[in-house]
Amino acid sequence: MAETTTGAHLSLLVGRLLDNCSKSLVDLTHDQIHFRGAPSANSIAFEMWHVARTVDNVLFFAFDRDQPIWLRDGYDTRFGLPKTAQGTGMPPEEAYALRFPEPSAMVEYIEAVKVGVLPRLEAMSQAYLDTISPVRPWGERARAEHMWQVLIAHGNGHLGSVTMARGLLGHADVIGL
Repeated sequence: MAETTTGAHLSLLVGRLLDNCSKSLVDLTHDQIHFRGAPSANSIAFEMWHVARTVDNVLFFAFDRDQPIWLRDGYDTRFGLPKTAQGTGMPPEEAYALRFPEPSAMVEYIEAVKVGVLPRLEAMSQAYLDTISPVRPWGERARAEHMWQVLIAHGNGHLGSVTMARGLLGHADVIGL
């Protein structure tokens, strides 16, 4: 039996993360994705946009200075959302005011990110993953550490917030957290 690589593990877990982002949106209405579970909470749509944008931006731009899918495919223009911002460090009032497209359009973007990043992750060598890389605002760390922390742990934290918001709306937990 062949040994599973770190890149393969990362691909599996980032794939699950993005699948769960999509699942958390598909049964909601346009109004529901803008629901905020508390006055100081972000909307469901913001949370899922932020996770997908972070995955896209870190794996394409931060690591390799490649154009993220967000810009390559014109989602910023199509959605009327910030060109480079992904929500990190955004003032709360600005984040709360963002209006997102229909859930199906958001799922389209999330799925495009998934298609773009999973083969990239699978192909990453251990040397590439061990390379120290700066990612703002988290500093310089090995690329693998950025992925485990910033993408997987951080992203799943946002999914937890969405699970709570979905529950407040009376929707079932579709992602099994």
